[in-house]
Amino acid sequence: MIADSNPILPDHYFQTASRFPDVFRPRKADSHKGTYGTLGIIGGSEGMSGALVLAASAALYLGCGKVWAGFRQHSLPFAMIPERPEIMLATAEKLLQRNDITAWVAGCGLGLDEAAEQTLSQVLKQAAHTPLLLDADALTLLARPSENRQAAIRHPQLILTPHPAEAARLLNVSTTEIQNNRPQAAAEISQTFQAVTVLKGHHTLIAAPDGDIETNFSGNAGLATAGSGDVLSGIIGSLTAQTIDLWQATCAAVWLHGTAADLLKTRQGEIGMLAGEIAPAARWLRNRLITDN
Repeated sequence: MIADSNPILPDHYFQTASRFPDVFRPRKADSHKGTYGTLGIIGGSEGMSGALVLAASAALYLGCGKVWAGFRQHSLPFAMIPERPEIMLATAEKLLQRNDITAWVAGCGLGLDEAAEQTLSQVLKQAAHTPLLLDADALTLLARPSENRQAAIRHPQLILTPHPAEAARLLNVSTTEIQNNRPQAAAEISQTFQAVTVLKGHHTLIAAPDGDIETNFSGNAGLATAGSGDVLSGIIGSLTAQTIDLWQATCAAVWLHGTAADLLKTRQGEIGMLAGEIAPAARWLRNRLITDN
């Protein structure tokens, strides 16, 4: 465990953390679970339940007060998650009827069929006035000319987290074109959707609709593992549910995600890094930087 080794953190970690004061702030003694928001996550179609579980687990590890996982299945794949009984479970249909969700994430294992498209439509309506992150399959669905694409463009608090192939679909270009000019691609997606955009990859870019672009230098090849993107979505969603503004939450989450992988690399190397190991390391890092500040 990273916490057991108690490594000395480099100075630049503390300098970076100082850029995100709302993320690295001690909690008040009179806090309760309602203080830190409720995140609703929609996805997990049949055969893809793990994507939703990874995102929901990451959200809890990063301090969200409550987390609901809404599976796009006719019935729940399990009554509870034995390793994470703290996560509340529902079908996507039932979860989308709730009115107490502080922020939403959708797309992790959502699927690409007509029913998935209908679920995305419901998400866009239900989350019209709360922060909303769209990832994975939701991004592929947005690439199609549709009412969903137009609804996403109108959404006032939107975060998109494409990898290069998803970015190519959103802009109707090739993946090679995306990689040849990543800053331009990230900026174009942000301007098209008026959204904070995370263009994932080596030196992930975070772009704002006003043209600001941040380059993240944390992370390593260990993140090239199944579920890593789901974990990132859960971390970002968790911070937005904690009422941290979209730009700060997104930039901080991308840095925490990558730096957690860097800490894991020092302990065990890059090869065989598991997505499920990232969020506990990010939790440790967040608390360590708060404690030491």
